[in-house]
Amino acid sequence: MTVTASREQELLADVPTGLLIGDSWRASSSSATFAVIDPATGVELAQIADGTPEDGISALDAAVAAGDEWAATAPRVRGEILRRAFDLAVEHREDLALLMTMEMGKSLQEARGEVTYGAEFLRWFSEEAVRISGRYGANPEGTGTTIVSHRPVGPCLLITPWNFPLAMATRKIAPALAAGCTIVLKPAELTPLTSLYFVELLREAGVPDGVVNVVTTTDAKGFSSKVMADPRLRKVSFTGSTPVGQTLLKQAAENVLRTSMELGGNAPFLVFEDADVDAAVTGAMLAKFRNIGEACTAANRFFVHSAVAEEFGRKLTEKVRELRVGRGTEDGVAIGPLINAAAVDKSADLVGDALERGASVLTGGSAIDGPGTFFEPTVLTGITAGTRLLREEIFGPVAAIATFDTEDEAVALANDTEFGLVAYAFTTDLARGHRLMNRLKSGMLGLNTGVVSNASAPFGGVKSSGLGREGGSEGIHEYLDTMYTLIPAS
Repeated sequence: MTVTASREQELLADVPTGLLIGDSWRASSSSATFAVIDPATGVELAQIADGTPEDGISALDAAVAAGDEWAATAPRVRGEILRRAFDLAVEHREDLALLMTMEMGKSLQEARGEVTYGAEFLRWFSEEAVRISGRYGANPEGTGTTIVSHRPVGPCLLITPWNFPLAMATRKIAPALAAGCTIVLKPAELTPLTSLYFVELLREAGVPDGVVNVVTTTDAKGFSSKVMADPRLRKVSFTGSTPVGQTLLKQAAENVLRTSMELGGNAPFLVFEDADVDAAVTGAMLAKFRNIGEACTAANRFFVHSAVAEEFGRKLTEKVRELRVGRGTEDGVAIGPLINAAAVDKSADLVGDALERGASVLTGGSAIDGPGTFFEPTVLTGITAGTRLLREEIFGPVAAIATFDTEDEAVALANDTEFGLVAYAFTTDLARGHRLMNRLKSGMLGLNTGVVSNASAPFGGVKSSGLGREGGSEGIHEYLDTMYTLIPAS
């Protein structure tokens, strides 16, 4: 059922619009605000506090003040707070989903799926909080006892992107809290409302004052530079573009900060001659068009064996033509707006470059007149070497198909990128699947599936796609320091 305007206004009235520092929501120290815009309509949703770098330091002050007590809080208590947060997120599923649809554009169906996915990090790390392990034993020489333990790294700066407003917040907040760290959260300025609402749920779940602090700002560079220059900060976790991540890594080096960087992607999607083509098309629809194509895990480059390329392209095009475009709150909509006009222009430029180099449009290919920032779901074929689509992350609903003839060629094409976040491959040859696990240079592989993300698995990439892992048993160790103690034998 289509959501009414009155329902939207009621929900917006429940979203905090200030900065959470310590025990209270407050205005920016400059009293400035900025607008959050619905990309489907261009209409302003809310005015929220535009924090300053000095507000960032105030938030860090609060995180430092709360740090020792939170680190000393029993792991079971921390875990139970996270479990209550999970229950509250599930209880408020429709509110969280609607906020995401309003400020980011994805369909309500996909937004509900994000709530399910994002909440799982709260549940997963509620369980990991009590499983932080160590090691105890005699050293090899027999001259003493070795004890290896782990402790919270300290105050953390968490910087989240606009495309998954809830899941990227929970994926960072949950392990930090489970490990005993305090937080300064900076949500993306394009989609801050979901995070602001969610943090209120954390407070309701029992997170103490000062443990989680939130600063929204349009001065991301000034804010992060100021906070990261403070020696009391001990970790930064960032999800976003590789160029910004590189800048943050340089800044982090000054104070030798622990870093987790989930950066850009350029995912290859391989379809071999022995693949189940129908299954590959189903996987492609998920890997490419989920979240309007605005995902770092989105399939960016489709490499299809020449023996099945025509069938794959035809069947994929049939599915893409069925996708309904519109505001995500409307019934049956699958493809919402891109986040802003710049994203539409980028998709149009990349498609234009491909066409100039000889590609053909099977469906779509153009921006859609406003209001809103929409682009047609698109399938291109005949992609050739040198096309920008093969080098640049699309972040839009554009599938670009090139062909190959041998496994070696497919692997070489897939690895011919500076990025290495995720790869997808469809084949019924088990031996080939095992070879691809070893040959593809990526942090993750979807083998005969178009979705890899799961709270219980380590998410992250190699090369210019980042450092560290989020999720899984590995995720909590990103927020822990290792301590070695030697006790001499008596």
